[in-house]
Amino acid sequence: MRWLYVFLVLLMPLAGCATTPRSYEADLAGPYLLGTGDVLRVTVYGDTSLSTTYKVDDSGNISLPLVGPLAVGGTTTAEATHRVSAALARGYMRNPNVAIEVAEYRPFFIQGQVANGGQFAYVYGMTVRAAISTAGGFKDTADQSGVTIYRRQNGQMMKTSVGLDFPIEPGDTIVVGERWL
Repeated sequence: MRWLYVFLVLLMPLAGCATTPRSYEADLAGPYLLGTGDVLRVTVYGDTSLSTTYKVDDSGNISLPLVGPLAVGGTTTAEATHRVSAALARGYMRNPNVAIEVAEYRPFFIQGQVANGGQFAYVYGMTVRAAISTAGGFKDTADQSGVTIYRRQNGQMMKTSVGLDFPIEPGDTIVVGERWL
């Protein structure tokens, strides 16, 4: 009888492990900020010559006819819309009505133990798990417990280990390691 008591006492801490697993939503950092390589669809109502796509250059600018280079890097599409409207209102148009949306996001990169490494199109709100699926999934030898992400922040390359539900950003490089038995 005493062995049964000892057995139950030893199993008690494991009872908490038998609960239903929880899932957490990926916490996104906020609104998407435009950057080098994004392609923007600019629509200027009433002027079809200005309504086209523009690529954000290495300086974070788009180059509009009549206006010239206009800084949009590090801003949201709403802020970029305001900047383009203000620039066009300075002597080029009376009340410009402008809409800006992201036509193509900057790509992300994935390498290591995935079926097809390389460069892929980013989708807003994408997680590491979705990125791996985009790359064809894990190889048999992949470490599926987590990955390493390389991300440029404040001019420096940062390296961090994250889980599969971590949100990625355009320009990230995801490295899926090999598991060791």
